[in-house]
Amino acid sequence: MTLSSYITVMHPAIKEIEIRRSRFIASVFPVASESDAIGAIETKRKEHWKANHNCFAYIIGKKQEIQKASDDGEPSGTAGVPILDVLKRRGLCDVLVIVTRYFGGIKLGTGGLIRAYAHVAAAGLAAAEVIEQIPTDLWRTSVDYHLSGSIDNKLRESPYLVKDVQYTDKVSFDVFTRQEESPAYASWIEDLTNGTADNRKIEELYLQKKLPESADR
Repeated sequence: MTLSSYITVMHPAIKEIEIRRSRFIASVFPVASESDAIGAIETKRKEHWKANHNCFAYIIGKKQEIQKASDDGEPSGTAGVPILDVLKRRGLCDVLVIVTRYFGGIKLGTGGLIRAYAHVAAAGLAAAEVIEQIPTDLWRTSVDYHLSGSIDNKLRESPYLVKDVQYTDKVSFDVFTRQEESPAYASWIEDLTNGTADNRKIEELYLQKKLPESADR
């Protein structure tokens, strides 16, 4: 199986910001399906039933197949679309952002609303920690003891990540490689050990890499 990399958020988060007396509350959720997103939106609307607006946007699918946005009573294009644009610019998927607004009595105007919703959405994403999910293979590389010191040193100097070392009748290294690096890793181990290593891929999984915060903030 070949996994595909994608960008999402690590965990749910809430971020509140006051802009010209209006309270803006960003609620960010990782979501696996559109039904998950709809359920979270309904829950948040019940929680903030006194709010003037509960605007949202979500993107579902590793290729951003499902995209939806709602202004929830704000002027058309001033809330949901700016939130969605933040998600699209960052290449995010499987993410829902709801921005709740309690109106403070000062109108922001079209441009002000667009900037406010984009800013608050980006702040919420920063709190939820945007990550890249990297397709990774986990290898178990077992060698005889007389080779273990050399292999250990080579691995520590390599771009590959050593997860664990086990000592039984042989020395076994559990090593993470990016999936595109796996053929090169297998060949490298073959050469280093003259074909004597027992080198097996034991799992395919995702490793997380935290990405820098957006300039939208």
